[in-house]
Amino acid sequence: MRLLLLAVLAFSAMNVVAAFHAWRFTHFTTETGTHTDNPEQLTAAQKLWVLLTGIKNPKPVNHQTPVFPYRTIYLNGPNGRLEAWYGAVPHARGTVALFHGYTSSKSKLLTEAATFRRLGYNVLLTDFTGNGGSAGNVCTVGHHEAADVAAVTRWLQRRPGAVFIYANSMGAVATLRAEAELGVRPTANVLECPYGSMLETAQSRFRSMHVPSFPMANLLVFWGGVENNFWAFDLDATAYGARISTPTLLMWGTADPRVTRPETDAIYAALRGPKQRQDFPGSGHEPYWRKYKALWEQTIQEFLGGKTSVGSRPDAAGVRPTL
Repeated sequence: MRLLLLAVLAFSAMNVVAAFHAWRFTHFTTETGTHTDNPEQLTAAQKLWVLLTGIKNPKPVNHQTPVFPYRTIYLNGPNGRLEAWYGAVPHARGTVALFHGYTSSKSKLLTEAATFRRLGYNVLLTDFTGNGGSAGNVCTVGHHEAADVAAVTRWLQRRPGAVFIYANSMGAVATLRAEAELGVRPTANVLECPYGSMLETAQSRFRSMHVPSFPMANLLVFWGGVENNFWAFDLDATAYGARISTPTLLMWGTADPRVTRPETDAIYAALRGPKQRQDFPGSGHEPYWRKYKALWEQTIQEFLGGKTSVGSRPDAAGVRPTL
């Protein structure tokens, strides 16, 4: 009986810790300061402190604005008001909607946006709900953000021209879910380092801290979903990929500490539509243009170049823009 009581108490304590960490992971705070460093950058003492107190998770802000001409647009999406920057070019070949990753914001994609403009595309950079200039403070690491992707894409599809999506990490997973479950149909995707599933990305963070992932990763995923009203074990980029036919360019860095080769291989194999893959040797979970600017730009240019003649049909649903 004592052993059973100790087991129940231990399991209850693990659930309390997991629920606390899940809340901190999915709810940004108004506190000032920087986000907790990535697990692989922490010392042993810092890792222990994070395990005890949770991560510092201030709401991401935009520290820069575009140097190219742009206007700020506000879209009323299902999760709250979205703030976006729209930069048009003359005689555009289409529009690229750019979506950022976890604990990031649209200002982190300014280099990518400038590249797309130079290649002849309008750009629309959007803060996911809870990030940057958009409303709220909740981040579900790709689940609710899929509705933001759908809102932005459908708004663009009510305008002339083809619509392309460029997204990395969390934004890439949100894009795959938007297409698999919310019926979004862009002309093509350019996706960088999407994680395989919510459980796999939780497990990778524990591995980065050299801490056994079971059962805490499973409990973290469970409570993250419960606290945010969805079943987080179904947040699975591989499963989403098997349900879409959008032409997709998938890119990955071979030194990525948080997205493994098996995850990337599985996503690529699952994609049903026309697809292309580009790996970047030695690159981590980071923008690939930093080490391979010419290759990154050439790969995207050649991929999109074959898609610009393909129109995209507007979805029936739309969102109400406010300028």
